[in-house]
Amino acid sequence: MTLRPFGRTGLSVTPLCIDTSALGNFPAQYGYEVNDERAAATLRRVFKGPINFIDTSNEYGGGESERRIGRVLKELGGIPPGFVLATKVDPLPGTQDFSGARVRASVAESLQRLGLQQLPVVYLHDPEKISFAEATAPGGAVETLVELRDEGVINHLGVAGGPVDLMHRYLATGVFQTIISHNRYTLVDQSAEPLLDDAAQRGVAFVNAAPYGGGMLVKGPAQVPKYCYQPASNETLDRVRKMQQVCQAMDVPLAAAALQFSLREKRIVSTIVGITEPERVEQTLRLAEWPIPESLWHDLEPLIAPGKSGVL
Repeated sequence: MTLRPFGRTGLSVTPLCIDTSALGNFPAQYGYEVNDERAAATLRRVFKGPINFIDTSNEYGGGESERRIGRVLKELGGIPPGFVLATKVDPLPGTQDFSGARVRASVAESLQRLGLQQLPVVYLHDPEKISFAEATAPGGAVETLVELRDEGVINHLGVAGGPVDLMHRYLATGVFQTIISHNRYTLVDQSAEPLLDDAAQRGVAFVNAAPYGGGMLVKGPAQVPKYCYQPASNETLDRVRKMQQVCQAMDVPLAAAALQFSLREKRIVSTIVGITEPERVEQTLRLAEWPIPESLWHDLEPLIAPGKSGVL
């Protein structure tokens, strides 16, 4: 895959990034188990390429995602050349502790699990869990991340969250070189549009997560009547059913349209997709390269246009 500049970091990443939250075995959210063997086989396939970008977090699977990645990295002798690994800092599990001290502890845990001395990219994860004032206070989460970067423990800083207005505030600090937005730039919700512009103007790498909205834009509303893991409104279900019909008429999988809707947006540096089986790498690449006539986008436009209206 053609590499793209990762904002001002000096790194280059593929248009696709692999999400490893389900690889940490998170049945409460995903509805299925992923054992050690399956996770390791999937990770080995990912690290063989052609996708060079992988995303995890301190909290995924209670740390199991990082531990599993770390075991495979040990087999490989470290992060493969040219590969970009990103993780995230999270509050102490079961608490609202997102203090500076907790950020240091979260980073230390990630280093230990991954078997690394330095973390290439670290995001402040879901900062909506605390107030902006708390996060940016002296000695708080943001200042501590900057200290860790200046100490050489972290190379590049990012912020990953949901509320668009809040994400604007974090970008305005000038601290972050990359941002992840999830479920807010898809076929049924484009509320991150202003954030795309903001990031582009600042030279911040915009990474789009959850282009499938949690599964509905892969399997359709009959099988997954939820968006962002919440019950979807009848209005949204009807819109997606119509999208599915438009795609079927042109022999295009709904998943291909959902994925390429993100990939074709030039302001998006990389799109995060989750996989839990080795063969999903090839399947995802096929979806990314599926021939889609321009007329399909024209036919989908009135169904995309309502945006977030009626999503939940």
